[in-house]
Amino acid sequence: MNFLPSGICFFLSVATCWMTAKVDASWWYMGTLGSQMMCDNIPGLVNKQRQLCRQHPKVMQAIGAGMKEWISECQHQFRNHRWNCNTTVRDHNLFGRLLLRGSREVAFVYAISSAGVVYTLARACSRGDLDNCSCDPTKKGSSQDSKGSFDWGGCSDHVEHAIHFSQIFVDAKERKERDARALMNLHNNRAGRKAVKRFMTLQCKCHGVSGSCSVRTCWQAMADFRRTGDHLRRRYNGAVQVAVNQYGTGFTATHTHFKHPSKNDLVYLEDSPDYCIRDPQSEADIRCMSFQPKVSGFCPVLSSGSMGTAGRLCSRASRGSDSCEVMCCGRGYDTARISRTTKCECKFHWCCAVRCRDCQQLVDEFTCKCTLEGPHSGGVPLESYGTERGVGGQMRVSWCQRLDGRMLSTFSMMKFRGANSVLRNCNNAEKRKVDVMLALTYG
Repeated sequence: MNFLPSGICFFLSVATCWMTAKVDASWWYMGTLGSQMMCDNIPGLVNKQRQLCRQHPKVMQAIGAGMKEWISECQHQFRNHRWNCNTTVRDHNLFGRLLLRGSREVAFVYAISSAGVVYTLARACSRGDLDNCSCDPTKKGSSQDSKGSFDWGGCSDHVEHAIHFSQIFVDAKERKERDARALMNLHNNRAGRKAVKRFMTLQCKCHGVSGSCSVRTCWQAMADFRRTGDHLRRRYNGAVQVAVNQYGTGFTATHTHFKHPSKNDLVYLEDSPDYCIRDPQSEADIRCMSFQPKVSGFCPVLSSGSMGTAGRLCSRASRGSDSCEVMCCGRGYDTARISRTTKCECKFHWCCAVRCRDCQQLVDEFTCKCTLEGPHSGGVPLESYGTERGVGGQMRVSWCQRLDGRMLSTFSMMKFRGANSVLRNCNNAEKRKVDVMLALTYG
């Protein structure tokens, strides 16, 4: 394998940083600016988005305020997984380098954020918070369902208006590009919008003598956003890996045994990292990495955006993705006995209350040990990290294939016992790769 001189590698790395910087959704940054944000202060918006921002300031405020809801839902859906939808306010796209990959996690983020915009705008219209929309004007007169006829009344959520605005605003950046990532993002944005519409429900109120329900007044309302989140989580589980077709207009499944993706499916381009180890370029402030040297201008081509699982809670009894074996990637876990306040000795008192005492209970809490990138490795021998078992049981690549210059410098600085034995397991090509990374990082 031929390797380029370090100077050329540095140029290619900087170029990669510059090219991949466009792959984000800068409108997500509105949630960090609050209701007083100015359109010109949001980095990365394209002209169409900036124009809409100036024309509809109340809509932008609603979108910014609604971001907490879909981010919270994302974190709920992945609360027991290695990647837990963590965000960082230091990046204007909120998800940092995670977005550099066309992974299924990124597919979910785009889908649920697009769904969140639709849900937020439709709700704001129904509440009368916005000047240019209100209840759905098409829901007038009479109609019928399986139970019989009814009159439209109340305030039906104007989802079609919200979908239309979301499509214009959210998709504006991707529509300027026609590469694979843009097509992927557009597809997942649409899947998210369709998910909200999928769970519209007909709610009715009866009128008549003695509750006879001789007349019904009905309106259409969005279901709780949790149903949308649950649906998109299932779509994440069944996401289809795709490649762009020869015309550059759509997708084909990368594996012949995969179905062709429908408009409701989530699609992704690249396999996900295992999220076991924190990406050195991520902005997370984890105690295990507090000593890590900072090197400016370095951009790994295969940056994962992973925050790692160091310090994450895990379950020793579980056999699922939240188990200590899976969550901690085989690094082991620390046990701490903590005191929790729980309700106990509850009694029913007439009438009508249940009164309980506050009791202190000692419980064991398990947290994943830190990786060997920090001094809190828990004494795990470096040799034991030759391979890692990831989600689903697949074996991950060896440590020598992961080492970069910064990690090697850390090994040298901290004088980890066993580092030399790991390097001996690397083949010559991998060692040359490490040499290039050292030259790139430290000159």
